[in-house]
Amino acid sequence: MITTITIFILAVFVGFEIITKVPPTLHIPLMSGSNAISGIAIIGAILATTIGGEIGMWLGFAAVIFAMINVVGGFLVTDRMLKMFKRK
Repeated sequence: MITTITIFILAVFVGFEIITKVPPTLHIPLMSGSNAISGIAIIGAILATTIGGEIGMWLGFAAVIFAMINVVGGFLVTDRMLKMFKRK
């Protein structure tokens, strides 16, 4: 149980540090690439819900929710960015 919580806290910290280090000019182009990474995170979170016991289930559930928000937001931002380059 302690291992699961430790891994979750470290993943939150590393993710936050990586995202805050990206300059604003690169954030939107990298958003579409991060959707693939979030897809992998969703698979890991689903696995955590099945093998992590009670706490792993709830932390995995929260990870699935946050990763899905990231995926949907990334697609919306990428779609908006691509619409800016279309001819009218």
